[in-house]
Amino acid sequence: MKTTTLKEKMMDVIKIMGAMLFSIGVAGCVTELPELAQRNYPPAKFDVPPQVLYKIDDNRFISLENYQQCFGDTYYIDKKLGIREELGRGGIERYRGRLIIDDPTGMNIVIPSAPPGSCGSRGCNASLIYSTDGGRTFKGMVYMNHPNPEKASENYSILVAKDGFYVVKTTEYGKGKIDNAVTKYPLAPGIEYGTVAGLPKEYHIEYLSNKPLPPLRTPSGQDRFTCDASVRPSNLPKEK
Repeated sequence: MKTTTLKEKMMDVIKIMGAMLFSIGVAGCVTELPELAQRNYPPAKFDVPPQVLYKIDDNRFISLENYQQCFGDTYYIDKKLGIREELGRGGIERYRGRLIIDDPTGMNIVIPSAPPGSCGSRGCNASLIYSTDGGRTFKGMVYMNHPNPEKASENYSILVAKDGFYVVKTTEYGKGKIDNAVTKYPLAPGIEYGTVAGLPKEYHIEYLSNKPLPPLRTPSGQDRFTCDASVRPSNLPKEK
């Protein structure tokens, strides 16, 4: 019996989401899930130590490996459960917004990404991956479309709770005047966004603009990705 790989699963998600976005007339580039196994060619192997890009707690974190100038391979790691899930290369580490993961059960994990570079006036889709089983498996969905997703991600916050996650887009529309557009997506085993079937009938996406958010906090206190760009490989090809 053939085992379905994470890459094959995410490609199925891409196909389904692409068809749905086309049908509702959303303009944008080809849907990009956050770099999951997105490899057109093998990257070089750089002799750099892993960096913790984002720490949830002492056991759970996102690791950046085989990188140059903070661009490399990302992994979700849970030392307690023995999970080491490869997420891909070139997107997750480009997210500049806030991320808070505060699900006391440890089951809900959400990791956003932001494709680097300019996408033109039609924009590109920025995606996130989410897990309801503690990071053993991930699915994907689009949370933003923008001509420059990496820059635009500065205005986003992803807040993960026990019953779902919040996507917050902050816009300054006047001096000192801020508007927060908040969308809450439910999370539970069996929920899968971007499918033809849609959400189970007992679950609903909620729009909560300018309503108070729950006081969520990552156990480690970290709320943004960090990377030391001064760490450089010593085995780079010599310039000719």
